[in-house]
Amino acid sequence: MAADQPLDTTIGVVTPENIAFEYQLAGPFRRLPAFVIDVFVVIGINIGLGFLLGLIAFLLTTTVTAILEVLGVGLFIAATLFVAWFYGTLMEAHFNGRTVGKWICGLRVIEIDGRAVTPRSALLRNLVRVADFFPIAFTSVGMEFGALVWLVPLGMLGLPTGMVGLITMMMTRRLQRLGDLAAGTMVVVDERKWQLPVAKVDDPRVPALASFIPADYRVTRRMSRTLATYVERRAFLTPGRRTEVARALADPLGELFEFRKDIDPDLLLYALYYQTFLKDSSAPLPDVGNLSNYSPLARDAHRLNQSPPAVNPPPAVNSPAVPQAVGSPAVVEPAAIPSSRPASSQAGSASSVWESTGKPNTMSQPPTGPSMNREDQP
Repeated sequence: MAADQPLDTTIGVVTPENIAFEYQLAGPFRRLPAFVIDVFVVIGINIGLGFLLGLIAFLLTTTVTAILEVLGVGLFIAATLFVAWFYGTLMEAHFNGRTVGKWICGLRVIEIDGRAVTPRSALLRNLVRVADFFPIAFTSVGMEFGALVWLVPLGMLGLPTGMVGLITMMMTRRLQRLGDLAAGTMVVVDERKWQLPVAKVDDPRVPALASFIPADYRVTRRMSRTLATYVERRAFLTPGRRTEVARALADPLGELFEFRKDIDPDLLLYALYYQTFLKDSSAPLPDVGNLSNYSPLARDAHRLNQSPPAVNPPPAVNSPAVPQAVGSPAVVEPAAIPSSRPASSQAGSASSVWESTGKPNTMSQPPTGPSMNREDQP
């Protein structure tokens, strides 16, 4: 029955790079400790500002101090309001969606499409926060002397209940309060202990193709995670499915690197993974042979009219000759082709070096997003 099923707090997000990820949503009881920590941080900042203003007033002359007594209260109130309103905005905009409380509790604010939160979204969600605090519960504040209660000048103290934000979070699929709904954001559990898997590269074409990727090209953190996830799970995909999944990223990368159109998308992502994570490591590099002499660049396509190179080096000149019958033509063994396809299916140009070695893609429509499930196992 549906009532017996546990509450699922995970949500799937397809990023602008057309890659699907799953995030664990942060509920109200997980966000409450982070909010309390941030409240104490704001109080500490305000105390520090008050101490600083008092120290300045103490160090100045009596005349200036009298003037500051009039302006000091106003400056302190303005500074307090500024910290209360813009503390969350500045922290979330400059620290990847984290405040001090969220960082301690392992939470992060992101856009609903998986992107990092923008300064505009951070400002909007923090400005609307005051609406999430309603309704306000008021209580009398006073000093008791015997049987009498004398109200202090504040008169009433308002305590926010946060019921509006709590009810809104419970009614939305992404556990969003009013500020999140207005800004298009959500709070998720941050994967702080996520580690990049290291795959073993055994295809000599991978480091050869990686040598043509611009050395100054740097991938973003999201792109690095995408590459690591793809390379880790590509073993569960058929060759045709690899091409289909990798094309969404490989096509714009190929245009950026000025590669030819016939570059295998799976090979291109594998090469970018190698350059990002393995190129500078101390692991032994695979032997690329003469593959590095065959350029995948589009501007060098007119020069690629020679046969593909052999993976194994040619025999030495002083090697003993194979006995031949008198008058028969010399027999030369064909060079091995660095591909898993039969030698009869190899093209006569170097373009076949960088083409896909798997089955061609038979999908009639482009993919809507990569599916990294076990259902794609061959």
